Amino acid sequence: MYPRSFDYVAPSSLEEAFGALGDDAKVMAGGMSLIPLMKMRLLSPGVIVDIGRIGGLDGIEDTGDHIEIGALVRHAQTASSDLVKSHAAALSTAASLTGDVQVRNRGTTCGALAHADVAADQPAGVIACGGVMVAQSATGTREIPAADFFVDSLTSALRPDEILTAIRIPKTGAGERSAYDKLGRRGGHSDYAVAGAGAWVKKSNGSVEAARVALTGVGTKPHLAEGVAEALVGTDGSDEAVDAAAARALEGVTVLEDLYGSEEYKSHLAKLYVARALKQALAAT
Repeated sequence: MYPRSFDYVAPSSLEEAFGALGDDAKVMAGGMSLIPLMKMRLLSPGVIVDIGRIGGLDGIEDTGDHIEIGALVRHAQTASSDLVKSHAAALSTAASLTGDVQVRNRGTTCGALAHADVAADQPAGVIACGGVMVAQSATGTREIPAADFFVDSLTSALRPDEILTAIRIPKTGAGERSAYDKLGRRGGHSDYAVAGAGAWVKKSNGSVEAARVALTGVGTKPHLAEGVAEALVGTDGSDEAVDAAAARALEGVTVLEDLYGSEEYKSHLAKLYVARALKQALAAT
């Protein structure tokens, strides 16, 4: 199927891009999420604003207290970057498990996050790592915590006049590590997640001082599992403590049954992969 007709704009600056935005416009970076939906006519924007020619958005930088991933950084770059591996291992792993080789070399991390698919890998990674989304418009810049960025299925907190220009992630400190794990729709790590989890932990003096856990693939949006962190903090981080905390993974989540699993099955997987991600992160501390 072919998309409906649309106008195409390829600005050379953010200012030009902001001028082309409107209620009937969609931003395109790599196009790996947007174009398939347009072909199926699930989305039919009147204007495509292709930001791929705008300079200065394709880098991963160390800015002192955090790292910054630009809007045109490809999944493959996020996956292979030493900076991301060191300070956001959960996001690096999630990027390495996104799509196939072609998608990873064309699609962008920011584009995948702005797309806000319920089963995408990188939202769970960026939430777990405490990321902040940088949204720019002609009127200024907003910083949106990743945990607040995902509103519903295919719906983010971005306004129609905004572009997600970067992600900022705090640098890893002593005793802090993160991890991501999932079951893909084809039974392994490939394809979208049937259930996946990102976990970040901080361990000090033999106990868990802080934690963040995020789920993907299970509910209507990527979800910060606050109950898991609440149950884990103050424990010794043993397998028994992790399993007990993972039992709270679905608090506040409406589990969606779909072609890839029943509600019961996906609920089981959510707890299983929360436990796996936490154990991987704790083992690295």
